Amino acid sequence: MKKLNKAIVATGHPLVSNAAIEILQQGGNAFDATVGAGFAGAVAEQTLTSLGGGGFLLARTNGGKEVLFDFFTDTPGRGLDSSELEPHFFPVTIHFPGSDQDFNIGLGSVAVPGNLKGFLHVHKRLGRLPLEEILQPAIHLARDGLELNDWQGYFLNLLEPIMTYSPEGRKLYTINGKCAKQGDHITNPEIGDFLSNLPGDQGENFYNGDLAKTIEKNMRSGQGLLTAADLAAYQVIERTPLSIGYRDYTLLTNPFPSMGGSLIGLALSLLETQDTAKLKYHSPAHALQTAKLMTEVELLREKGINAVSLEQSGERLRLFSRGTTHISVADGEGNVASMTCSNGEGSGYFVPGTGIMLNNMMGEDDLHPEGFHASPPGQRVSSMMSPSLLLKNDAVEMVIGSGGSKRIRTAITQVISSIVDFNIPVQEAVEAPRIHWDGEMMQVEPGYSQDAINVLQKHWPVNLWNTIDVYFGGVHTVLPGIAGGGDPRRGGSVRVLEK
Repeated sequence: MKKLNKAIVATGHPLVSNAAIEILQQGGNAFDATVGAGFAGAVAEQTLTSLGGGGFLLARTNGGKEVLFDFFTDTPGRGLDSSELEPHFFPVTIHFPGSDQDFNIGLGSVAVPGNLKGFLHVHKRLGRLPLEEILQPAIHLARDGLELNDWQGYFLNLLEPIMTYSPEGRKLYTINGKCAKQGDHITNPEIGDFLSNLPGDQGENFYNGDLAKTIEKNMRSGQGLLTAADLAAYQVIERTPLSIGYRDYTLLTNPFPSMGGSLIGLALSLLETQDTAKLKYHSPAHALQTAKLMTEVELLREKGINAVSLEQSGERLRLFSRGTTHISVADGEGNVASMTCSNGEGSGYFVPGTGIMLNNMMGEDDLHPEGFHASPPGQRVSSMMSPSLLLKNDAVEMVIGSGGSKRIRTAITQVISSIVDFNIPVQEAVEAPRIHWDGEMMQVEPGYSQDAINVLQKHWPVNLWNTIDVYFGGVHTVLPGIAGGGDPRRGGSVRVLEK
């Protein structure tokens, strides 16, 4: 194992990156830092993640042990007679810059949350600092508060109908009757108190104790589906990462039932058969190759083909995770972690006394083509989230992941190809304009030449954006021992700790 002279962190918020660096400075490893950053993100990135959401962490130790921790959400309803209950959820219209979109929230939109149990599980398995220490940055952020930066102020106002739906949300996120904005100072002392009790509690109250009973009581009175039995039965699953070759590299990524990793693998497998050596980066020919790759992957996906030809049981997969954030960490000892977490858009429901909003993973109609709540309770929901590692000669060359729902796979594929095939510096590769095929139109960020746009328009309808946008993902990546890249589309922040 090569000796690294620096630790590198890439996240979606400077305060989250600072939390990870603080933990590394105290002697923590990459897994301590990632979990600590995850807790801090639940405070600082309140519109994208939550202890009431779900996620995945891909870990590789300096001894070569690899594991994918799956703590995404489960379908709720254990112990309920579904015929007796009509789940309560309702649409809320969110006004994005390009269009309006409806999201369903309310108690009936909540799936079984996994982030809290996942963070604790990873820390117990791979961390080395006491839990009290890795929680301190998040506790300080919650109690002392933080100033909303540009991105979090924008996201909070975008999701205002959801974030301020309940009395708890209005107390947290309104100032003088108006939604908090960039530059405003917000606090969440209840989550600070909740985190302070975690070292002795280890999440038992939330999953098995009085909080679980309170959640069930609220769900029953409010026509939600989440039960105390759901919370008690929830388990973190340790999976073997999906391994796919790409040129001289090996991609490790999220396996089934997640679909994002296998689709990234499919894209790279197709790209490997093409000659990129003679292409100029972002030339018309390169843009055409990228666009053709996306349409081919989408065509194969519709036929049920992916990198490992996974056989499905016939159940249509639900592809969640729009409001999403990612953390990449490489310490100076050779340990690496890639973690992606999401709260959907949030349900609007806060667990009383905790400051924690639960997710809305069960209430997005476009992701339930067979109808809401068609699956039985206790099933792990599928996701596009794809925390990944790229190895060469058994050494980690890249830690990478992204938010962005269906754009996750195209964003990650484009950044990997930029770095591997064109030797583009990591931050430049992350910031480079992206393309995404949405099934009907080629979505294109600004930055391509007019010649490249003309070539694309000969083959597909093209929607040329006038600015880079959160729509195209948020890739936060680290090249261990070298540098990191933080995506400006989602407030990316890179910190380096020299040894």
